[in-house]
Amino acid sequence: MSAKTKKIIAVAVLLVLVAAAIVATVCLKPSGAAGDKTITVEVIHGDGTQKDFTISTDAEFLRGALEQEGLVQGDESEYGLFVTVVDGETADSEQQQWWCFTKGGEMLMTGVDDTPIADGEQYEITLTVGW
Repeated sequence: MSAKTKKIIAVAVLLVLVAAAIVATVCLKPSGAAGDKTITVEVIHGDGTQKDFTISTDAEFLRGALEQEGLVQGDESEYGLFVTVVDGETADSEQQQWWCFTKGGEMLMTGVDDTPIADGEQYEITLTVGW
């Protein structure tokens, strides 16, 4: 085998390896694990304890980011998700408990389905008592 043939084979092998690395990087990227936005969510439980979550997501709306992390559950309604469980704690409607969603301390005027998110935003979810 000539030196020229060896160089051609080496270049071809290198190109195949580079292509394989690119395909592997794209295909093996964990879905939902990273995104172009990072938000912070502070959950304030009924006993007053607080827990902070940093979420990296590609979701457009708050619901998608929260569900991606398994933080919320609830009931579907004509208005979207009515959140009843946050971080494993269930609001007890018989005790007039409900989850209050705020952004930077201001109550949200939209539900989690309709609240768009942007990089760097901070949200709070507080178990609240009383209608």
